[in-house]
Amino acid sequence: MFNKILIANRGEIACRVAATARRMGIRTVAVYSEADAGSKHVAVCDEAVLIGPAPVKESYLCGDRIIAAAKATGAQAIHPGYGFLSENAEFAEAVEAAGLVFIGPPASSMRAMGSKSAAKQLMEGANVPLVPGYHGDEQDSAFLHQQADRIGYPVLLKASAGGGGKGMRVIERSEDFEAALASCKREAISSFGDDKVLAEKYLIRPRHIEIQVFADKHGNCVYLHERDCSVQRRHQKVLEEAPAPGMTGERRRAMGEAAVAAARAVGYVGAGTVEFIANQDGSFYFMEMNTRLQVEHPVTEMITGTDLVEWQLRVAAGQPLPKQQSELAINGHAIEARVYAENPEKGFLPSIGTLRHLSTPDAVEFELGGSPGQPAAVRIDSGVREGDQISPFYDPMIAKLIVWGADRTQALARMAQALSEFQIVGLATNVAFLKRLVESPAFSNADLDTGLIERNAGVLFPPAQAAPATALALAALALVEAEKDQSSRADANPADPWGHARGWRMNGACQRQLSFADDYAAGTDAKAYRVRLAYHDWGWNLDANGVSERLELVKRDGAELSIRLGATAAHGSVWRDGDLFHVFTAGRHYTLAYNDPMAHAGEHEAGGGRLTAPMPGKVVAVMIANGAEVKKGQPLVIIEAMKMEHTIAAPGDGVVEEVLYQVGDQVTDGAPLLAFKAA
Repeated sequence: MFNKILIANRGEIACRVAATARRMGIRTVAVYSEADAGSKHVAVCDEAVLIGPAPVKESYLCGDRIIAAAKATGAQAIHPGYGFLSENAEFAEAVEAAGLVFIGPPASSMRAMGSKSAAKQLMEGANVPLVPGYHGDEQDSAFLHQQADRIGYPVLLKASAGGGGKGMRVIERSEDFEAALASCKREAISSFGDDKVLAEKYLIRPRHIEIQVFADKHGNCVYLHERDCSVQRRHQKVLEEAPAPGMTGERRRAMGEAAVAAARAVGYVGAGTVEFIANQDGSFYFMEMNTRLQVEHPVTEMITGTDLVEWQLRVAAGQPLPKQQSELAINGHAIEARVYAENPEKGFLPSIGTLRHLSTPDAVEFELGGSPGQPAAVRIDSGVREGDQISPFYDPMIAKLIVWGADRTQALARMAQALSEFQIVGLATNVAFLKRLVESPAFSNADLDTGLIERNAGVLFPPAQAAPATALALAALALVEAEKDQSSRADANPADPWGHARGWRMNGACQRQLSFADDYAAGTDAKAYRVRLAYHDWGWNLDANGVSERLELVKRDGAELSIRLGATAAHGSVWRDGDLFHVFTAGRHYTLAYNDPMAHAGEHEAGGGRLTAPMPGKVVAVMIANGAEVKKGQPLVIIEAMKMEHTIAAPGDGVVEEVLYQVGDQVTDGAPLLAFKAA
């Protein structure tokens, strides 16, 4: 076994690999960019080496610097994690050529499966079912358009070298093909350095089911059952679970054996995932093979009682697989939710900022935990801590929340409860959305397909609801108590009633009127609240939302408040971030702007005359010229951020007076992109 390994990655997966290595007594070396100097993965490793500036092309994609760091620190092997260089055959070969061990499959396997089109040709020869489509090398746009017309719409375009949902477009009509192809190729070249695409028939209501395979250097190969990854947004997974609901033993065996056959066909070694698209009737088709560890691997670990990172290390060191197929039984049910810094109400736009407050449910970290034969109920894999930055340079994942239950019903209940205990302040997150998703009838009843989110938009994106009186009472009391703390400074005279921010008055009663407003990031449904407080000897009387009740502070411990509003007892925590009061109570998160109703970007842009960038990024396409007349919804500018494209459309009919940025320009959050005159 190795004594020291280098982890050629960052964030959550780097921390995850380091945890298993530490348990096995293996020392770890981290690599980091200038933006990650104070990051968690640097802190949890034994050593760390700076490899370049923040952009990944100047740091985490620089294989020569990573190999040099490994040799300089005496590491014997390199674990690539997922993403970055994990499926780069040239990097794997360079690692081996340097006398180091690449903890992953052979370069030949990566090449065979790294190209979606080549992999499908290989599977076709092995009689694995394929979705109708074109997987060849011809990339002329007219030819591809012709192939799409032949296949029949809807058609799915995918980057041949892609993954993670990037470089994918669903095309509903022939006339939309050219624009979608151009966008797909731009995103593919940016993310993977290769703009080759393939075209396939887009199946209606398909499920995404993948099989975890593992092979060693001694000819052994097993499948560790399946994961259902059907719930996706923008072709990226949101929830994953194992085993797949409704999976029969016969179908599981057929898919598992097909996955093993695919791995054997390319001489595979290590962890890999064979992904299938499955119809509701149970038929399935090969999609691709990911020659690395998957983000969602923890659900497989939870139901099989395995540590897949440990398996990777043992196989790379030449040891045989720890278990044979007959030993890999399924125990219970596991679900993973990806907690992201993103705004679901704005098309899942990534959010950037500082984690000013981060509180998670009680959980083990990375470990399988629990009593013998039973996993821990809740596990969290994360690469960030309170105070860390979510930057525009990398994936905006905050954590992976994984729960285990004796069955799916128990796992669902534990996931909903765990999500209700998450508290994050400083940026937008998808936590509330995830809770609605887990509790939705479609997901609860396992009515799964890749369009579940779109099909259930009415349930998952409900109209904004007014903050309840208890949330307003908690915010108001937190404000009043903070003022009392401020007045109780060390130099204050305790005998001076004028020096205290209490409700006492010499003549008359103290009346306070506080103004709050919802901070709905989606923009147009924010509600204003007038909260009136009247001071009495016993406390306050609150008048808000049509409620007039006696308000008492029962207990306060930092941000935690216990109150009584009339006959109702309530508990919550209130965190202030500038003029925003974040109230967490009864499993909900309310963000209230104090005395300064939020002005939402884009709400009045048609009248105001300027459209602004929704986040920092790079302009990759300008689709209009100065003086152009445009219609509402017409694409104007495309911005790339975090390797995803975001289209800025005309808010109404009008004229573009001036384009302020050109292709290649970097823009900041809120920067005006063009001057617009409404018709």
